[in-house]
Amino acid sequence: MRFEHLVEINDPGNPALDPLTTEQLWQGLVLRAESPELFILGLDRAEVLGRGDGWIDRVLHFGEATVRDRVVFDPQRAVRYETAATDEHAGGTLSIIIETPTAGALLVRFIYETTMPSVDPTGDDRYAEIVKSAYHEADLDTVRKIREIARSGRLG
Repeated sequence: MRFEHLVEINDPGNPALDPLTTEQLWQGLVLRAESPELFILGLDRAEVLGRGDGWIDRVLHFGEATVRDRVVFDPQRAVRYETAATDEHAGGTLSIIIETPTAGALLVRFIYETTMPSVDPTGDDRYAEIVKSAYHEADLDTVRKIREIARSGRLG
């Protein structure tokens, strides 16, 4: 299954949005990778298993279930989560890309590519649509949390 959507961060024509700088957004996305417990509901704990130039390997613990992933950073531009499929997790990738289409506008694109089929063997797509909705809500929560952390002054 592939699912993609945009979340508006700044729109010069929409004063209702608390503006963020590109740097604040970037720092928030890095914080999401480094401290996932601040962003992921149901996460008991996270461990960094390894770290290199532009990546970290992690294990996330959800009760008895664990998810291992690699987070790859393209500084100031994108974060990519790469997860192997297991019995407990569909596996796949999540790319989070910062976009600045016009002066003053700031967007973040979320692209999910998973091993989960878009339809079941009968052609029913309801389960995939529920998963897409959950991804979308989680991404909106991520942006809300980044805004909250930025308001507290922790993101510069």
